[in-house]
Amino acid sequence: MDRRDFIKTTAAGAATAALASCSPAKKTPQAEGGEMEIRTNPRNGDKVSLLGYGCMRWQMKKDEQGHDVIDQDSVNELVDLALSRGVNYFDTSPAYLQGQSEKASAIALNRHPRNSFFLATKLSNFSDWSREASLQMYHDSFEDMQTDYIDYYLLHAIGRGGYDAFARRYVENGMLDFLQKEREKGKIRQLGFSFHGSQPEFDALLATHAQYHYDFVQIQLNYIDWRHADGVRNVNAEYLYEQIDKLGLPMVIMEPLRGGGLSKVPAGVAAQLKERDPDASVASWAFRFAGTFPGVLTVLSGMTYREHLEYNLRTYTGFKPCSEEEIEFLDRMARLMREYPIVDCTHCNYCMPCPYGVDIPGIFRHYNNSVNCGHLPQSHEQREFARLKRRYLVSYDRAVESLRQASHCIGCGQCKVHCPQSIDIPAQLHRIDHYIEQMRRGTL
Repeated sequence: MDRRDFIKTTAAGAATAALASCSPAKKTPQAEGGEMEIRTNPRNGDKVSLLGYGCMRWQMKKDEQGHDVIDQDSVNELVDLALSRGVNYFDTSPAYLQGQSEKASAIALNRHPRNSFFLATKLSNFSDWSREASLQMYHDSFEDMQTDYIDYYLLHAIGRGGYDAFARRYVENGMLDFLQKEREKGKIRQLGFSFHGSQPEFDALLATHAQYHYDFVQIQLNYIDWRHADGVRNVNAEYLYEQIDKLGLPMVIMEPLRGGGLSKVPAGVAAQLKERDPDASVASWAFRFAGTFPGVLTVLSGMTYREHLEYNLRTYTGFKPCSEEEIEFLDRMARLMREYPIVDCTHCNYCMPCPYGVDIPGIFRHYNNSVNCGHLPQSHEQREFARLKRRYLVSYDRAVESLRQASHCIGCGQCKVHCPQSIDIPAQLHRIDHYIEQMRRGTL
């Protein structure tokens, strides 16, 4: 069907999401801007802000040598504002921002009392899971963040490679036994894992809770992946939520915007969201959905700029959970959006740098934006095809340097093993490159 007919189509029969109960929610007054929604961790009583700060998208700048470095002044300003408005959970990793995130986040946070925030980081031993390298990464986190304890420590991105990968990274090298002992000493206050994978992998990993006694789990949850995950690379968040909630474990939510995709939804979906609530931003619907479920402890957002933080503060200050009818409405929107041929990239940049210089996230971002905005040329029969074709090609050359475009992908596959969404990145790059070549040769 063409885009106009598609937008008119309404999916039927969306079921109501079940809201499982976990820890009670309460609010804490703040100095300005009203009340930040606070959730109580049922495992230890921590009072955690429903809005959590994901520290993987700090603003970057060039230093005197031309290297990409984190803009520390920007980080300090954002952390100060977040803390003043009740945000107290900060999530980082040794893998974020070319290894710079932990140190930059800590510089900003350590200007404040240590008991005024919760610090979360990860054992991100993707490339070298030897005991020596894993221990070094663990100890380096304490050094880089200048702290005596870590509030929430995660085994990073479990699921990729199944149970065998989990065993190699954390069991066979003795790291899980070591981390349990560190928890007993108080060096780690809460021990958990973040999950990316399919249902069989999740079931096998969650079964290890009986042995390792996790304190929390971090999952991807948004109103598309709630019931419309592809089932191969990831699993419906509704299932993840229900299984974790049965164990009484609180959940930390990542990708509430699906890599920013739910802030730039297709035009027809955006119109329906605006019709429902003209004063609400498109993104606020996704954040409200993620925070609706009481088993959720905090919802992470990687807020690069002040306006991102301000928007999210408005959503979680005087928080209004989604009603059952609104959840049904969002499910209908999710069904519509799954019909669009976008690449499920969340722009986490784990695939970067590409050894051949390909700007993988930039290529996917440009393509997805064109789809979502209705600017994707499809065929000569399409209305205003020539204009759309010219617009796409010009904007592509502006968005992605010629030497970093999809045509330079040689299919080495190094990026695939790092993708949390298990995207076949070379295949998608070749698909987009073939599409672009068809436009340039006039054969589309």
